[in-house]
Amino acid sequence: MCGIAGLIHKGKSSNVGAEMTSMLRALKHRGPDSTGYAVYGEPTEGDYILRVNVAEAEDMSKGRGIHQVIVDRIAEVEAILAEHGAKVKSKRADTEYALRYVVSHDGDTAKMAAHIEEGEGVEIMSMGNGLELIKDLGDADDVAALYNLNAFQGTHGIGHTRMATESDVDIRSAHPYWAFPYNDVSVVHNGQITNYWIMRRTMERKGHRFMSNCDSELLAVYTAHNLSKGISLEDSLRQSISEIDGVFTYLVATKDQLGMAKDTMAAKPLVLYESDDLIAMASEEVAIRAILPEEIDTTDPYDEEVRVWQA
Repeated sequence: MCGIAGLIHKGKSSNVGAEMTSMLRALKHRGPDSTGYAVYGEPTEGDYILRVNVAEAEDMSKGRGIHQVIVDRIAEVEAILAEHGAKVKSKRADTEYALRYVVSHDGDTAKMAAHIEEGEGVEIMSMGNGLELIKDLGDADDVAALYNLNAFQGTHGIGHTRMATESDVDIRSAHPYWAFPYNDVSVVHNGQITNYWIMRRTMERKGHRFMSNCDSELLAVYTAHNLSKGISLEDSLRQSISEIDGVFTYLVATKDQLGMAKDTMAAKPLVLYESDDLIAMASEEVAIRAILPEEIDTTDPYDEEVRVWQA
């Protein structure tokens, strides 16, 4: 079933982390397996925020040996950063297996990211100027507390509550998804893509990497590919409706935009609220009312509808 949510403030920064937590808490019944956030803060020119996981949450029960494995993997990540000329400006471990780095780097970021992910058990959650992608097992309150998300200030974000149906219950299969080398792109999706393997092989032949077998990751790779070719976000969303088969509603965020698309059948729900200052949308209206309890008017986007908003 799954639940998706997104919001964007047009003119100011806000407590996006807490707002997204409230929305995803309201959607907990749609997906209890994992919760994910992609939130966007104020970028600093030349700096990249690198979110990297060096193990799965379930690995922590494998005994004392896993702790040394994690230490070794972190050391290898930092050695690769140094090898590529990246300067670590700050480092934080939100959990033993999930780390946040702020690095300055003026080289080939895609090459550096690919090198980092060559390590066994290492996955980059996101690397961007404003994007921070956080996902873990549990509900919104669990994940928000673990990663201190309720203190996050930013302009926009998307999130997902997942009910695993066709892939594993693990962090790698959780949403949102990011795809390098195009920075600051994230996607959440509710639905099923029926030409996933055909489209995936097409993207792989173009040189793109996939880190899971979840069909939703295709949307992130597809969007990143289009944007890297100079296609606008709106045109990419419109193009996806004709090129991607299945039933889907998905949200895409970039460094300064939030977009949505629904397939031709519009079978997957989405409710939208829009004012002069704020756009909020979710699988159910209850999530929007979690942050806007006053009297509001909402709409349901129709089939093949595409919308894009600017931060």
